[in-house]
Amino acid sequence: MAVDMQTSGTLYVVATPIGNLGDISQRAIDTLRHADLVAAEDTRHSGQLLARLGIPAHFVALHEHNEQGMAQRLVADLLAGKSIALISDAGTPAISDPGTLLVAAAHAAGVTVVPLPGANAAIAALSAAGMIAPHWLFYGFLPNKPVARSKALAALADLPYALVFYEAPHRIVECVAALAASFGNTRRITLARELTKLFESIHSLPLGEAVAWLEADANRQKGEFVLIVEGAPIAVVDEDGKRLHDTLTILLEDLPLKQAAQLAAKLTGLKKNVAYELALRMRDAAQT
Repeated sequence: MAVDMQTSGTLYVVATPIGNLGDISQRAIDTLRHADLVAAEDTRHSGQLLARLGIPAHFVALHEHNEQGMAQRLVADLLAGKSIALISDAGTPAISDPGTLLVAAAHAAGVTVVPLPGANAAIAALSAAGMIAPHWLFYGFLPNKPVARSKALAALADLPYALVFYEAPHRIVECVAALAASFGNTRRITLARELTKLFESIHSLPLGEAVAWLEADANRQKGEFVLIVEGAPIAVVDEDGKRLHDTLTILLEDLPLKQAAQLAAKLTGLKKNVAYELALRMRDAAQT
């Protein structure tokens, strides 16, 4: 499908494969082929990708060390009528990757920003994790230093949402150990490694067993990771919560989860989403 590149001053935010080259869209290929400039996190890495696609490109480097200054230069190019395709080393730009400052500067200057959706490691991992969670939060990379990491995890520990993190191979064991220390041993974690690549693996287990599982085979520690941790159980501490819990205990014996949650909300006068969240937790606890 051909892309209309006639509109001047457009910034295209282009998702590229996180591994399998076949995951790039035709729209992304056409956009990269016709853009005046390609702003890339690593021009050598991206140069290899575009060469494999048969696309000649005029590259400019845009990475964490130069983005502040480079963003203004690229906005000037956009205002002068040039079209720019923004890409990162892999996946969707500006998601735990450079690009946010450029996108913000383009918006501030009145430049049209067009996203081209595609590969994203967090979404890919969530889709294949099988973790029953109607809500989830993306954190990205945790702080490297233990004290800062523990402080960040403490703020997340009681949230009843699945938590999504990125982690590098050389920190994976240390990171998972910190997750278990902060969240406890019983919550489940999904470790998604090398997604869409040759040695892709997706494995779920209780947090308390995860470090031993990683250390049992050095190959399990290789590659880029997405970690998905089960949310904290919803606490049932007040009278209303206990009444809801008791009501759901009875209803879930005979009714589907959604119907049980709706009826429990009516009977207790509590909100439907509260009843549904608790029903999910109760069912998951019964299955483990």
